[in-house]
Amino acid sequence: MERNAINPWPWSLPLGYNQGEVVTGASRRLIVAGQTAVDETGAPKHPGDMRAQIALALENLKSVLTEAGMSPANVVSLRIYATDVDAALKNFDLLGRTFGPEGVRPPMSLLGVTRLAIAPLMFEIEAEALA
Repeated sequence: MERNAINPWPWSLPLGYNQGEVVTGASRRLIVAGQTAVDETGAPKHPGDMRAQIALALENLKSVLTEAGMSPANVVSLRIYATDVDAALKNFDLLGRTFGPEGVRPPMSLLGVTRLAIAPLMFEIEAEALA
């Protein structure tokens, strides 16, 4: 799989994402449902702690990727939902720690929402990955 970044403007690069990517040579596509801060039984964890919720949601995302034989390096798109966008942005270094070592900057959207499906959850991340 080859990825070519599309960035008509460089402002998104310090934020850790490309405006777009042209991906060629992929043969498998994984669409990942929204991952949140839940344990293996689906019980919500870390109520009120945005940083801990983001960290666990990212770990859950990595688990789904691993199960599919992929890693964060395969992620080509992210959609993020947060009940507090400012609090989420303050903790976006966690995304950098997940994707930065892989050398990728997946295009992403961050949307503020009034709530998520399970009440104490504040952060949800969907992904699309190619291999």
